[in-house]
Amino acid sequence: MKVVIFCGGLGMRLREHSQQIPKALAPVGYRPILWHLMRYYAHYGHRQFILCLGYRAEAIKRYFLEYDETRSNDFVLSGGHDVELLARDMDDWEITFVDTGVNATLADRLRAVRDHLAGEQMFLANYADVLTDAPLNELIDRFARTDAAAAFLAVRPTNYSFHVVRSDEDGAVRRLEDIRAADLWINGGYFILRHEVLDMLEPGEELVVEPFARLAAAGRLLALRHDGFWAPMDTIKDMHTLEELYESGEPPWASWLWSGGPAKR
Repeated sequence: MKVVIFCGGLGMRLREHSQQIPKALAPVGYRPILWHLMRYYAHYGHRQFILCLGYRAEAIKRYFLEYDETRSNDFVLSGGHDVELLARDMDDWEITFVDTGVNATLADRLRAVRDHLAGEQMFLANYADVLTDAPLNELIDRFARTDAAAAFLAVRPTNYSFHVVRSDEDGAVRRLEDIRAADLWINGGYFILRHEVLDMLEPGEELVVEPFARLAAAGRLLALRHDGFWAPMDTIKDMHTLEELYESGEPPWASWLWSGGPAKR
């Protein structure tokens, strides 16, 4: 199943960092968050990627064109120049690079890559800045058994520290709830879409606004709840949190490490 990744935005909430490199290349350990996301999909067998580029598109292209596996994998050097890699990252990946514009909406980015999705009954999509340990193929199977045209991962906003206010119309507060304990679910940025969704997109629309509103009204939008790990990279603090989790040696999103795969970071 093909995976569309939206990595063309400006990343304004990481502005200090994204002025040098696009947000998708923000590092988590040896590799950018984009690599970790793609490795997650590849672990579940989805290795055909379509990158919707925009801001600093050349930097993302250059990263993959100049990708050096010796920087992040063990290898044997012999004869002074012959390199034998002991592990590989992305030799079985197929990556399509499409410049979809800097200011395009998600719907417009999907419209721009429509030709690359020809023949796909379903496809996956992602914001490029969120990591999770959700059991992807189980979610796909759940979605496939329904009549829904689109689904998204629904997660609890555990990474935020504000409070939810429960009050009457006159403003009288009944209670304050820590958002991590409140029964709130948000869009987690992992999408499963049927091809027919592409026919529903109008120029200038935002995917999760107008098209999803129409699907919800028709009863064809599905929220796939996940109580496990989920973390965005919205702020510098989020970057540091992901880096700390990576440095722990057991990054919770790296399902390829703790499910019997090769133990390499």
